[in-house]
Amino acid sequence: MTTLLVIAKEPRPGRVKTRLTPPFTPDQAAALAEAALADTLGAVALAPATRRVLVLEGQPGPWLPAGFEVAAQCAGGLDERLAAAFAACDGPALLVGMDTPQVTPDLLDVDFAGCDAYFGPAQDGGFWALGLARPDPALVRGVPMSTATTGAVQRQRLVAAGLRVRDLPCLRDVDTAADAEAVAAVARGSRFAAVLARFGTDGAR
Repeated sequence: MTTLLVIAKEPRPGRVKTRLTPPFTPDQAAALAEAALADTLGAVALAPATRRVLVLEGQPGPWLPAGFEVAAQCAGGLDERLAAAFAACDGPALLVGMDTPQVTPDLLDVDFAGCDAYFGPAQDGGFWALGLARPDPALVRGVPMSTATTGAVQRQRLVAAGLRVRDLPCLRDVDTAADAEAVAAVARGSRFAAVLARFGTDGAR
């Protein structure tokens, strides 16, 4: 069985989803971030796993369901924080972010038989999921994050290490208002879609 890791920021106004402002206010952006995180945690809670760990910058809130361990993010860039999250695992692990509220338990039900790594590309060139049968921080550390080639560089790092990589579906991260609208259209029954519908796609109402 697998450890499921979620790396996230506490959804505080002005600290999360700042690219949503405008058109949304900082409070609205934080509410959308909280909904996305709650949807992600809900999917993780329903997926099979031996451990479920929230790797968090900030403090947990009422949006955190039961059954999760909470680990503080380390200092440093995102590559260092991802590396540290994997370093704390002693068996197969799949890490996801909080930016894909459309994720489902089925997508997170991974089997490392016949492969060494899972890679979930994101439409913006990054990645929404990374799984390692044998977590090795060196596979992540030093990968340039938040660029249009982050995903390609990370996947190539896995291949260059001789790992057999299994690809997950490409998902769209929520970074902009256009992303929010597109993702909500896919995840119609999600908390995220409900919060966006309450605000309207133009925000600040």
